[in-house]
Amino acid sequence: MTNIFRFLLKTCLWLLVLSILWVLTYKWINPYATPLMWIKHLQSKSNKTIRHQWVPLAKISKNLQLAVICSEDQQFVAHSGFDTKAISTAIQEYQSGKRLRGASTISQQTAKNIFLWPKRSWIRKGLEIYFTLLIETLWSKERILEVYLNSIEMGDEIYGAQAASIFWFNKSAMSLTVAEASAIAAILPNPIKYLANPPSDYIQKRKKWIRIQMRNYGTLTFEIKKE
Repeated sequence: MTNIFRFLLKTCLWLLVLSILWVLTYKWINPYATPLMWIKHLQSKSNKTIRHQWVPLAKISKNLQLAVICSEDQQFVAHSGFDTKAISTAIQEYQSGKRLRGASTISQQTAKNIFLWPKRSWIRKGLEIYFTLLIETLWSKERILEVYLNSIEMGDEIYGAQAASIFWFNKSAMSLTVAEASAIAAILPNPIKYLANPPSDYIQKRKKWIRIQMRNYGTLTFEIKKE
């Protein structure tokens, strides 16, 4: 029994060390492919190829950076990985009989996209929390946003800001206008179902809401201290 316990303890310690080294590696080395991309590609019934081109954060329009923050996680700069207020609200709405909605932050989505698999389970959720804590501890907010904007799905087999900008608007991610950035951000809840261009009436309404949020948010800065 003692030997089994020691083996399990050593295994856990090795997994802990390896996971930390994995996250540290991506602090400096760009993850050009993710488990999410390849799993979805293998599951897809279409013959489309994966569209993905990594670009540094400096070459992604501030309009798109702000649009996705306003659309997905307005407390991104301030929180430490989890938006407790959003989680509490989602739980209260579910208890009142409404559909359970997601309350994942950009940090959580990044951890899931880069290190984990797409199928939901309690095991994956636990690992998502763990990797979220790691990237919040070991990466800067700028790095988290950079990895997020280069890995998130923004259309069918389209990943990252550069590939999405070229596909939807035939221009680089650096050149996106406010209207174009808000259109891409508007489809993120379901980028397979919705089109950034031409947008449906629903996406037009979301674009309008996102642009209002962008004006209210003001200039994007990463100098706010964590709570």
